[in-house]
Amino acid sequence: MTIRSCWVEICTRTLEENFRFLLTLAAPHAELMAVLKADAYGHSITLCGPAVVRAGARWLGVACVEEGVAARALCPEARVLVFCGAFPGQGAAVVRHDLTAVVWQPWQLDELEGAARAAGIAAGSVPVHLEIDTGMSRQGITPENLGPEGAGVGALLGRFTPESPLRLEGVMTHLFAADEADGRVTEAQLGLLDEALGKVKAAGLDPEWLNVGASASLLAGEAARIAALGARYGMKTMMRPGLALYGVIPDFDPQFEPQEPPSMTAARSQLHPVMQWKTRVAGVRSISAGAVVGYNGTFVATEPMRLALVAAGYADGLDRRFGNRFSLLVHGARAPLVGRISMDMAVVDVTEIEGVEPGDEVVILGTQGGETITAFDHAETTGTIPWEVFTRIGARVPRVAV
Repeated sequence: MTIRSCWVEICTRTLEENFRFLLTLAAPHAELMAVLKADAYGHSITLCGPAVVRAGARWLGVACVEEGVAARALCPEARVLVFCGAFPGQGAAVVRHDLTAVVWQPWQLDELEGAARAAGIAAGSVPVHLEIDTGMSRQGITPENLGPEGAGVGALLGRFTPESPLRLEGVMTHLFAADEADGRVTEAQLGLLDEALGKVKAAGLDPEWLNVGASASLLAGEAARIAALGARYGMKTMMRPGLALYGVIPDFDPQFEPQEPPSMTAARSQLHPVMQWKTRVAGVRSISAGAVVGYNGTFVATEPMRLALVAAGYADGLDRRFGNRFSLLVHGARAPLVGRISMDMAVVDVTEIEGVEPGDEVVILGTQGGETITAFDHAETTGTIPWEVFTRIGARVPRVAV
């Protein structure tokens, strides 16, 4: 059956090239984990997982156990880290599919230990990464609760005994303000992380990996500084790019511009978007002055117009707020959206664009002719961020490798 005329094109070769370029920014300081959570940021884990492994990724990052199971099926040789850990009842899946869970609460260790013992797993055979909360207050244990007097020492670090099936393989945190030019927040976070690593070492534990820093940290040139922190504790460093992997550079503090790190300057020319989102013209009609367009008549023609109906609506991820505020690309020109976006359809003004016919390609996100619509264009119109733009594209929109 022919697919519906609304689809996303994923250039897996571009994805591979992006990953290889990011490797050059990390080298020789850090290994890279390719972040594939949320269906590879809406790009399709089915297409993107094997592509990043071909490019050299040995670690994949996902949000939940369900995503981890999918990643394992697609990439049997890769290491798979589950950022949000295992929920009750999911420990068996973690063990069975050889996933690595992030932990920060005692009950998570209970869940994984119970599953490992039930499966007859040998001592030290189930790796976990401990998340440290260095100021984001989202997930992780705070350094003060790691001991030696803190409430967490017996509950967490003390659990990694020679008899336990669990092994503390890594320590991680999330640098939540790496896109801010003055770096004060990141400096404070790394200080807290240093404190936590000292307590881990004092507990007699020697984790292999220091897992810190996403796209912003990598592009801002933080790999060497993070690696230096890890080296003090005999740890290897790993960074985990997400948005940059898909060819979009995070929106940095404008203060970066006069003193932009060379790594970021290079990224602007070397990273390219992996996704293009397209649809087709479903019909064309002429209307007279005074005609209303769409639900509730939010657009009224002031002159005769030619309109094109396109096969995309808010159920596909075309934000309803775009009505009368955004344009799509038709024949390489910007065609304004008129009227409200419907669930499955939208209307664009093609009065000034000659020769538009049913079946013509329409670009929602990407390039056509000399014009480009970016994820930032989408985000700025609706007051959100590119991450959300990608991940809200509906599941019924097929992702096609090109």
